[in-house]
Amino acid sequence: MTRSALVTGACGFIGRHVARRLADEGWHVTGLGHGLWVRESWQQWGIADWHAASVTLETLVAHAGKPDLIVHCAGSGSVGFSMTNPYQDFERTVGTISAVLEYVRVDTPQTRVVYPSSAGVYGAVARLPIREGDPLAPVSLYGVHKRIVEELCAAYAHQYELPVALVRLFSVYGNGLRKQLLWEASEKIARDERQFFGSGAELRDWLHVEDAARLLVRAADHASGRCPIVNGGFGVGVSVRELLTELFARSGRDDEPLFSGRPRSGDPHGYVADIALARAWGWQPTIHWRDGLRDYAAWYRNRSSC
Repeated sequence: MTRSALVTGACGFIGRHVARRLADEGWHVTGLGHGLWVRESWQQWGIADWHAASVTLETLVAHAGKPDLIVHCAGSGSVGFSMTNPYQDFERTVGTISAVLEYVRVDTPQTRVVYPSSAGVYGAVARLPIREGDPLAPVSLYGVHKRIVEELCAAYAHQYELPVALVRLFSVYGNGLRKQLLWEASEKIARDERQFFGSGAELRDWLHVEDAARLLVRAADHASGRCPIVNGGFGVGVSVRELLTELFARSGRDDEPLFSGRPRSGDPHGYVADIALARAWGWQPTIHWRDGLRDYAAWYRNRSSC
């Protein structure tokens, strides 16, 4: 019997890769979220049914059915947006997962729920690599809202015995991502600019979106009333200077990036994941950041302007 999955935010960067991964593994995938996709586009991402709507109790009742799995990729995905639009960020992040959890509790309590959380819940850390049991002290509203979501998921899982799993994703990237550091840097390079925030020594753990999608799908097998949490990263720290220097070279530049020395608000200095627990689930990252960066630079050069 074919398993069924609902992917919320399926038109988004992570959501569409999760949808395609599920479809490749034989799932019947329904997508729900914002995005004026034509049928040909959403079918290319493995989606059998697409519903353009906000994630609310009403839309879930109307379109979700009783899926075996919900991967909730809808919500805010930007530290910057959370700082300039805190109320909207809360609604998009906390409001939508509340609807999903309540829908599952009332209508389909056997449905597994997987939530892509963020390393932003850790905040400024005292040591690297970061382990799942380390203290949570988010420094941005984005991280605060993600922490609230984690607490909600754990409470619903424990109190109502709902099968839930959380994956704390680190710096997810890949072809098609039109925001965050790699996109912003590529845009600056195209304008012949070199100046960036920070010192360049900031460490990030870069996880390719295809590896992230595989981990989120794998997490479904471990969803339970204990609400397990794993880190999703490559397990290697790369300085922003090294990353951008490589991107400059891949973009045909013979100069190097310059750094202002002023950190961007809400950005911690260092994030590197301990991924031992994810590996214990049988998952392993496969795409090294240099290979992914090479592909991203080529995609940026050849992308459509629309």
